[in-house]
Amino acid sequence: MGFVDQSLMPGEQVTYRATLHWIIFGPPILLGLLAVLLVAFGMSNRDAAVVAGLGGFLFGAACVLAVSRLITLKTSEFAVTNKRVLIKVGFIRRHSLELLLTKVEGIGVDQGILGRILGYGTIVVAGTGGTKEPFENIAQPLEFRKHVQAGVAA
Repeated sequence: MGFVDQSLMPGEQVTYRATLHWIIFGPPILLGLLAVLLVAFGMSNRDAAVVAGLGGFLFGAACVLAVSRLITLKTSEFAVTNKRVLIKVGFIRRHSLELLLTKVEGIGVDQGILGRILGYGTIVVAGTGGTKEPFENIAQPLEFRKHVQAGVAA
């Protein structure tokens, strides 16, 4: 049972859940590909053993980074209920937001060109009192915004 399910009030139901986009695995994938190329070059050339060693080190770093991103993916929750917006990011260092739909002033979506093509972006939840919380790399951020706006209008 996750953070969202544990935080539900009596009579509250989840209307939409979002996740992080797979793009968070981009840097470890690119680092891993670079590492494989360096190892392949080092193996094909006897004089480039140092390059192969560097490739091995980079591959290890890519694996550590990938595990870190996997933990981030598994410990991040984004939900809209019939009463609130609930967001939790992090495992050891946790950042959470619980905002009543009646207190939401607006929800912004920032997407670059790649974000528009691949379907990810940053959502910025603005609450009364000047609270502005950005959350990056959300999959389908426009859909999340649409569900928040539908909940506010209801």
